[in-house]
Amino acid sequence: MIYAIGTYDRNFQTQEELLGPELLDQVASATGGRAFALDNPNQLPEAAGYIGRELRNQYVLGYRPAQAPRDGKWHKIKVTLKIPKGLPSLLVKAKPGYYAPPE
Repeated sequence: MIYAIGTYDRNFQTQEELLGPELLDQVASATGGRAFALDNPNQLPEAAGYIGRELRNQYVLGYRPAQAPRDGKWHKIKVTLKIPKGLPSLLVKAKPGYYAPPE
């Protein structure tokens, strides 16, 4: 999982400043992580604190299909969670899929 923090100057909008937050989010999301786009460097401690709390309060699960394909193709996965009654709401963050190894 990749967690990323980017600081951007919205007043001096270079191509990197305009496209950076979306690119960072795409990279982090593809790994099951999260990206933070900050306008103000003073927000860094808050973002870092959020990442730290999230990393300390998570479970990591592994997945191996019963009939593991060996076709080198992209396979989508969907992780769902059934929350037992009485528990607080929980958030599922997972990769959208994986590439199977080639034959």
